[in-house]
Amino acid sequence: MFSPRFSIQSEALNRADADVWAVSDRARELAGKGEDVIFLCVGDPNFDTPEPILDFARARLGVGRTHYSPAAGEPVLRRAIADIESKVSPHPCSPDDVVVFPGGTNAIYSVLACLLNPGEEIVIPEPMYIGYVPICDSLRLKVKPVPCPAETNFAFDVEAIERAIGENTRAVMINTPGNPTGAMATPEQLRELAAYCRARNIWLVCDEMYSMITFTRRHTSLRTAAEHLDNIVVIDGLSKSHAMSGWRLGWAVARGPLVERLAEFAGATIFGCPQFIQETAAFALEFDSYFVKQMRDAYLVRRDLIVERIGRIPGLSCTVPDAGMFVMADVSRVTISQKGGSSRAFAESLLDAERVSVLPGSAFGASAKNHVRLTLAADEASLNRALDRIERFVTGGSRQAG
Repeated sequence: MFSPRFSIQSEALNRADADVWAVSDRARELAGKGEDVIFLCVGDPNFDTPEPILDFARARLGVGRTHYSPAAGEPVLRRAIADIESKVSPHPCSPDDVVVFPGGTNAIYSVLACLLNPGEEIVIPEPMYIGYVPICDSLRLKVKPVPCPAETNFAFDVEAIERAIGENTRAVMINTPGNPTGAMATPEQLRELAAYCRARNIWLVCDEMYSMITFTRRHTSLRTAAEHLDNIVVIDGLSKSHAMSGWRLGWAVARGPLVERLAEFAGATIFGCPQFIQETAAFALEFDSYFVKQMRDAYLVRRDLIVERIGRIPGLSCTVPDAGMFVMADVSRVTISQKGGSSRAFAESLLDAERVSVLPGSAFGASAKNHVRLTLAADEASLNRALDRIERFVTGGSRQAG
């Protein structure tokens, strides 16, 4: 009789808290049954990919750009990325410094797989992007989280990161602008941390997926801030900024032998990304300013709407994110007697009572355990309806249509 056995890597993806999306999954089941559910849980832009980008992709399909691509990426895209990096950074960037992957998550996985051995330690500030956990678990890495408390608005804390670095630390990974908090590191903080890691022979990896969605000030890349680049890796992509999440296109920018190693890894594991998608991404990066500004302006309006409405609900409060696509709402003063007082209990009870789906903050780390994450990827009408329901839920009002 056959008895299935699975790898340690795959078992790591089935960890105890892998049900972080359970509330969202149940919300989709309810919606599938015809329930009026409002989804504020997922960071998938609710904009369509801009039409000129679609037209360009259709044209590239029409001329047969559907074959194998170089392992490191199509030259036109690597050049476009390098040109952007060179414009904003004092350090010139060559196309040879860029490796293309099918999405930012795959880029992160590939980078960490090339940098660390099983059992080695990586330091990561939290609240952290949910996707880091299964990646690190499947690679069998030891994650040392560094709390960025809600009391300081989840602010980036270089000193805390430096204190967490020990003899066994092989790499540090940061995320600015941050998911879920929208917190941004300053150029001075990035410069200091890059120098500190370099002096200790430690890799510093920076996830900058929300680099183009900022509200209070422009994003500064780690690659721009650092004085030396030999220990620096920057990861970015088009999923959020260009409403291209389903196109699966991301990249890593690094220097020297690491680029060669990443290209070899990409060649062995993904065998290149689709030609027409890469060429379309290059087009998007060259002609994107109008579309990116439109989406960023819409996210700003939505951010302010959520912050203002949350501020008027007794028992709730929130931080004002500097960037990104989310608002973190503090629910610690809301009593959910039937299920306890956790963010998971709040999310489950809110879905039960009002058919609004939010993401429990506990999934992002201990610093966010009293929070839930609300996405900006919903139109203003939907946000207002959802916030009406949240207010009714928190204040104990009776449920009515809407």
